[in-house]
Amino acid sequence: MDAYSVSFTSASQRNFSRIWTDLKSCRQYIVGAGFSGLRCTDILLQHGFEVTLIEGRNRLGGRVHQSKLPSGHKVEDTAGPNWIHGTNDNPILDLANETKTATGQWEERSSVFDEAGKQVPASDAILYSTIMWDVVGAAFAYSNKHSATISPDESLWDFFKKEVPKRIPDTEENFERKRNFVYQLADQWGAFVGSHVFTQSLKFFWLEECIDGENLFVADTYEKILQLVAKPAMEGAKIKYETIVNKIQSTNDEGGTLKVHTEGGESLEFDEVVLTAPLGWLKRHTDAFEPALPSRLSKAIQSIGYGCLEKAYISFPKAFWTLDRSEDNRIEGFCQMLAPDYAADRNPKKWNQEFVELASLKSSAHPTMLYYFYGDQSKFITGELAKLPSKEKKDEFLYDWFKPYYSRLPNYDEKSPDCQPNGCYATEWLNDELAGNGSYSNFQVGLEEGDADIKAMRDGLPNRGLWLAGEHTAPFVALGTATGAYWSGESVGKRIAQAYFRGEGGVMTLG
Repeated sequence: MDAYSVSFTSASQRNFSRIWTDLKSCRQYIVGAGFSGLRCTDILLQHGFEVTLIEGRNRLGGRVHQSKLPSGHKVEDTAGPNWIHGTNDNPILDLANETKTATGQWEERSSVFDEAGKQVPASDAILYSTIMWDVVGAAFAYSNKHSATISPDESLWDFFKKEVPKRIPDTEENFERKRNFVYQLADQWGAFVGSHVFTQSLKFFWLEECIDGENLFVADTYEKILQLVAKPAMEGAKIKYETIVNKIQSTNDEGGTLKVHTEGGESLEFDEVVLTAPLGWLKRHTDAFEPALPSRLSKAIQSIGYGCLEKAYISFPKAFWTLDRSEDNRIEGFCQMLAPDYAADRNPKKWNQEFVELASLKSSAHPTMLYYFYGDQSKFITGELAKLPSKEKKDEFLYDWFKPYYSRLPNYDEKSPDCQPNGCYATEWLNDELAGNGSYSNFQVGLEEGDADIKAMRDGLPNRGLWLAGEHTAPFVALGTATGAYWSGESVGKRIAQAYFRGEGGVMTLG
């Protein structure tokens, strides 16, 4: 974990005067009971610290939480993760295996529908999807090699406009139509990071690379994984639910006891505070720190982008789209509906629609479509949902919004009961203050020091006793993931233990 190599000198100096007298009573305060806060709690408890865990919600898990659809199947709600990104040395996969959590994946193929709503032949979909992903791979390589000289103003979209003509030259028949098809497919990048392809920084595109290996869909949800991660905190920490922090007060860079103020009027004193609030919350609450954060850390918080990826589950009595198993009409796994012309009343801006169907999972299959949407569409849908007074009205809106798309799937029959949705759920991250009014960190055009910004947030302010954790402080290969959140909490817990002579290699150096 080279990304976490930092100096503990300032934190050690800060604690030197009392380290011999109150090691056993050293009070650690962790704000946020998501994966990062829970993992940090576990590490600190293992090293004998007294830990208080505070959570604004009435439960543990933060953005990891489940709801039941009418079919009885559980799905991730709020801002819950659906995936394990990368299988090589991924602790979340280890936890999934330990808890016998079912995971699944589909063949490396996508079903694609064109602007008129007609399904594209599988051979064409594979051909152009391959070109699109080849360009993405080339962009990763180019960003890795030339990041220092790439202009901050260059986007992933700019790279596509240069590369696609090389792969589809003017000499090809219908080259303009073919290029346009690839460009439309490129727009799906937003469903990975929560922002449009033309806002994705090319200079720091390399920071979007994930852990090596396969991407697995967590078919059973993260429920059992969360229970295992939360167990140490449940058994050994003091937990304060429904308590929202509105100010963290330290003395200065010389250190001192920290005071944590809550919306309920409490003022709590601690020796170290680990803040796991989402990046979006940090962006909106720079006034929550006294004294103010140093300029370098403030700049880092404001510079890194924060996405607005949302999702909606829509369930049916039966998976009608799976009945036709011919190769060209088979709907299995991912499906993209490109720049639809046929829903002008609902979708005049022709936002792409992307979903993954859950009926063909090898385990925990159920007749549900999981739609991912982002950017301007996220803002529109969450804005409309926020206006509606009841679950019934929200469901009605979602059925109506997505009907132009699911009604174009094979075997859809308006009169068939099997084709009438019977349950849905949509996230509203943009309306969720505790989720930071968004999804997770990303890297947008204009970013000048993306890697240094991440490192600045990762370092935190140990000299003030203030540590930051969360997916935005993770190793570069795990930014924006549940694994990254888990690793970030683990790292901070070990760093604090080292600063107090309790961790491996915890040799204090005075400078």
